[in-house]
Amino acid sequence: MSNKVVIFSAPSGSGKSTIVNHILKLHPEMEFSISATSRLPRGEEQNGKEYWFFTADEFRQMISEDKFVEFEEVYAGSFYGTLKSEVEKIWSKDHVIIFDVDVKGGVNLKKYFGDQALSVFVQAPSVEELRRRLISRNTDSPEAIERRVAKAAEEMTYAPKFDYILVNDDLQTAYAESEKIVDEFLSR
Repeated sequence: MSNKVVIFSAPSGSGKSTIVNHILKLHPEMEFSISATSRLPRGEEQNGKEYWFFTADEFRQMISEDKFVEFEEVYAGSFYGTLKSEVEKIWSKDHVIIFDVDVKGGVNLKKYFGDQALSVFVQAPSVEELRRRLISRNTDSPEAIERRVAKAAEEMTYAPKFDYILVNDDLQTAYAESEKIVDEFLSR
């Protein structure tokens, strides 16, 4: 089981974090990889729980020191990445890593880990549903929501680069599908 990774990626608002949290409840041998970011915390987010928060300058310094498995500058000055130390920490416990990352990060992680990885692209049934979900979160400004919705259209073009595309139009169905594909991967 050691040195396996499961990658969930999606445009914002597709439900990937909800699905990842569901999978984590079912699999005690899996551990969430906390991503690093240079953006500010949203809502109740805490450093070391949802993300490792750094300034853009700190993030750039860590890039120059080769501390990331992968990273992206998702928006100007807004970095996200996977710390090598996070991967090593989880694997040292003989746990399977589960990632909840943006689409480009998911593609990069799949390239990096190859056959050790299962990559799943989660998508909302429509752009309008995606917009509705982002609005109902109540964590972003209307401008930020529109920026995310516009970005989602571009991110959808990455779906074929993933091992599996999961359309989240019904949460219970999405849970069942995700359980099946994760269980099959872990049993290999």
